[in-house]
Amino acid sequence: MIKHPSAQDHNSDAATPEVAKPCATPFESIALLLQGGGALGAYQAGVYERLLEAGIEPTWVAGISIGAINSAIIAGNPHADRVARLRSFWEKVSDPDDLGVSAFWAPLLMSDTMRGWVNQLAAGGVMAKGVPGFFEPRMPPPYLPWANGGAPSFYDTSPLRVTLEELVDFDRINSKQMRLSLGAVNVRTGNFAYFDNAVDIIRPEHVMASGALPPGFDAVEIDGEHYWDGGLVSNTPLDWVLSARSGLDTLVLQVDLWSADGEVPLDLTSVAVRMKEVQFSSRTRAATDNFRKLEKLRFAFNELLAQMPAELASSPQARLLAQASDPAVYNIVQLVYRSPNYEGQSKDFEFSRRTMMEHWRAGYDDAGVTLSHPKVLALPSIEQSPAIYDFLTPRHSAADCHLQKEPHHEHAK
Repeated sequence: MIKHPSAQDHNSDAATPEVAKPCATPFESIALLLQGGGALGAYQAGVYERLLEAGIEPTWVAGISIGAINSAIIAGNPHADRVARLRSFWEKVSDPDDLGVSAFWAPLLMSDTMRGWVNQLAAGGVMAKGVPGFFEPRMPPPYLPWANGGAPSFYDTSPLRVTLEELVDFDRINSKQMRLSLGAVNVRTGNFAYFDNAVDIIRPEHVMASGALPPGFDAVEIDGEHYWDGGLVSNTPLDWVLSARSGLDTLVLQVDLWSADGEVPLDLTSVAVRMKEVQFSSRTRAATDNFRKLEKLRFAFNELLAQMPAELASSPQARLLAQASDPAVYNIVQLVYRSPNYEGQSKDFEFSRRTMMEHWRAGYDDAGVTLSHPKVLALPSIEQSPAIYDFLTPRHSAADCHLQKEPHHEHAK
């Protein structure tokens, strides 16, 4: 049975792998958080490539679903090989044929209508054939009464294990040179679970479990328990990372593939798109608001502690509060992929090479825009912490304008 981190393990300095302080920022810890989103995950690879070019190396990567796969590739390879291994994965799982789009009629793809049609055809091909190195359809299909004894998924993900063993050094992950956390859901209990190399020995099945989204993919058995995709409960590792009281000044880079902001849908197609966005987007505002309240309480206690008589400060109650009130400061930086309208409801399983490269480039460019703001990499004062930045999401409504004025939430104007 896997030992999941207790509160003491999760928060203790001993459970946190020792890492060198990154030279590109004054932060002692840099956490890269990667959301689930299937084929959209190439966006995260582009973000990571741009971060490395800027000399920003995460000390902790945490992912769910496709974010877990990207995270494992990052943590399971030496610095110099990470981008190349990410590219190897994304080239392996993307279709280079691109439905035979030729130079003759490629200009027609300038039309959103035509591009949407081509994307839907590509997604249909994935449903029929699967994705090389990732998953393949069960034959005969499990919904047929004589097929596989009623298999509990449409696809077999055993090809993913082979790919992970080829691209990821799990010995390196378990040496704890970089902290790795993977979110999943226990099928039997319905409880969220994290596999964390601070306390767990990470194997390919942990990565596969984090991305086992039903009914497409079957649950993955690990030490007698079965696990599904963590996105069924929460599609971001933000709460897990923020709850780890390491005492280190921390830069949190949250890379989301689904936008919580969106337009009211006017037809059934856009309803399907918006449903997915709402279902899988991160509840970032709720998490950060709650974290800010806790930080204010910790700051207030630290000020009070400095004024306490020695006898009161050494009481068990004061020591307990002091342990939970470290003076570390936080920047939380959000990068959210904004998909074009033509991508439609199948954007998370449209694995054409053309689209993969567009996602990668979008992540690279968005990371460049974000890093162009110096305050992202500057330590906030303890009164300002956590400072929360999103320089990519446009704000238009009256309510959004109010968010712009709220202290320590900054957005692109």
